[in-house]
Amino acid sequence: MLEFGKLMKIVDAPTEATWSAALFDVARTLGFDSVLFGAVASKHVKLESSFIHSNYAPDWREHYDALKLYNIDPTVNHCLNSSLPIVWEPATFVSQQQGGLYEEASSFGIRSGVTFPIHGAHGELGLISFAGDQLPGEQFTEQMAQSMADLSLLRDYAFESSLKFLKARTPAEPVPHLTKRELEVIKWVMAGKSSWEISRITDCAEATINFHIANIRQKFNVNTRQQALVKAIALGIISPEDPHR
Repeated sequence: MLEFGKLMKIVDAPTEATWSAALFDVARTLGFDSVLFGAVASKHVKLESSFIHSNYAPDWREHYDALKLYNIDPTVNHCLNSSLPIVWEPATFVSQQQGGLYEEASSFGIRSGVTFPIHGAHGELGLISFAGDQLPGEQFTEQMAQSMADLSLLRDYAFESSLKFLKARTPAEPVPHLTKRELEVIKWVMAGKSSWEISRITDCAEATINFHIANIRQKFNVNTRQQALVKAIALGIISPEDPHR
């Protein structure tokens, strides 16, 4: 059973070291000796730059990172595409490569566990895994049934309390400067207008509107106008409450 006082030690931790120590301590009370927490500020951040804290065997972590095994790790792929936890065992690692990954992890005492996805309100992505050397089976399944709610709550406290460290590690993204006309165009894009419609509204040629949109895409380093729109909103350049909406 989770103790509120121990959860607050995670929340109130002043440093990353005390935060991770408090997290690992709570996990141990729930029967999991191995924990990995990883998160990025947004899907645009490379996984190599993740905020990661783990008490997995250092040799295993070095091996995993050096070979970029997250590219074949089914728990990582699951968490990128789902909000539901994934309980893992040999059957989770279906391909030959994944089977090899499981065998390697098992040699470091990581035989069974559960991974919870993290999807933050501001685009943060991540996961937290609770693992142990217990062999998969009926006893492990029973432990999962008893611990799932507490682990989910622990995930929430860990994520919220990690944000201050995650943000400190993530450099602020430079805000592109849009001209007055580009700003007007992106607002009309937000309103759902096509290039032809914007050209009629602004009394410009459609080719001119497409030229402005191409410049906007280039400034945001994206491929589509919708991606540019998402970035413009995320960076606070425009707001869904703007007049054209």
